[in-house]
Amino acid sequence: MTYLGRIEINPGKLLGKPVIKGTRIPVALILNLFARGYTIDRILEAYPNLRRADVLAALRYSEARLKRESVAPLAASSR
Repeated sequence: MTYLGRIEINPGKLLGKPVIKGTRIPVALILNLFARGYTIDRILEAYPNLRRADVLAALRYSEARLKRESVAPLAASSR
């Protein structure tokens, strides 16, 4: 399964933040819930309009974004 078709980025919704398609539930919220110890089942209880595939799509979308991220080393400070 892929996140394509389940994640929407629309400048007219939440300033273009990625959301679950057809909702105003941002991907960041789902990640935050996981960080606070929520399970997929608990997220689905809290947001009954979500499906398991939506939650998994949020995780896959986040993984894909992080894989493309590059980190530049900081310049050494001159003393």
